[in-house]
Amino acid sequence: MNEPQIKVLVTGCNGQLGQSLQREFAGDGNIEATYTDYDTLDITDREAVGHYLNANKFDVIVNCAAYTAVDRAETDDLKASALNSGAVGNIGEAASKCGTRVIHISTDYVFSGQGFRPYEENDEPYPAGIYGRTKLEGEGLLSSFCQDAMIIRTAWLYSEFGNNFVKTMLRLGAERPEINVVCDQIGTPTYAGDLAHAIHLILRHNQWIPGIYHYTDEGVASWYDFAKAIFEDAGVKVKVNPIPSKDYPTPAPRPFYSVLSKGKIKRVFGMDIPYWRDSLRSCITKLKQS
Repeated sequence: MNEPQIKVLVTGCNGQLGQSLQREFAGDGNIEATYTDYDTLDITDREAVGHYLNANKFDVIVNCAAYTAVDRAETDDLKASALNSGAVGNIGEAASKCGTRVIHISTDYVFSGQGFRPYEENDEPYPAGIYGRTKLEGEGLLSSFCQDAMIIRTAWLYSEFGNNFVKTMLRLGAERPEINVVCDQIGTPTYAGDLAHAIHLILRHNQWIPGIYHYTDEGVASWYDFAKAIFEDAGVKVKVNPIPSKDYPTPAPRPFYSVLSKGKIKRVFGMDIPYWRDSLRSCITKLKQS
């Protein structure tokens, strides 16, 4: 007996997760995916979103689109708000009218980062900057329209695609004999390919179970630990100096501790999550091959 096809719309398809989803879905004949970015569907345009969803009748939208320039958001709050909150509301409103389900990607930045244990889904959000605030507003707008939506918060995303910490470190490591990296901000590096696989598993799960979920790879690291691992796995000889955050000021405040608890998503979907070092090695191998 053939399984029914799932019609999926992926917004923000040119980003790290969007490109990872394109690769992830490529071998699944039961997923009929359509990929859009701002050039093909402006999700900040309420009427355009409503018309597009009404005309195409998707089963699920996976919203990967976001304004992720954390520091720039502090002075560009209108654009950050338009994409991180207004556009999410547009998707939620149109999806609710069309009977379309939504998986929306959010962030660890919705929390203050002043905690001392992994954040649970029901912990009180308290964003410290514009980026986190607009992402939290997006979560709220989506939930107001779509009570059966899934929100997946993630952190420290990297991949072979786009700009990210791994590729920046490899570029700097080729240019400089030593690099200073912050050592007192703690989180979990997360390979976008792993998150794409988790989304795939959720789509193919036999039951739709709405709610907020946390997903990162397993383990804990500082940015200094992450940088050291990148150079070690890439075989690059460079001196990495650990520095405190106060020696590397940024326009947007960074969470000092933003480890996310993954117990819920593992329990609900029976998911095995890879250790971040293993996934980093896999990504660096792919980068070398390309």
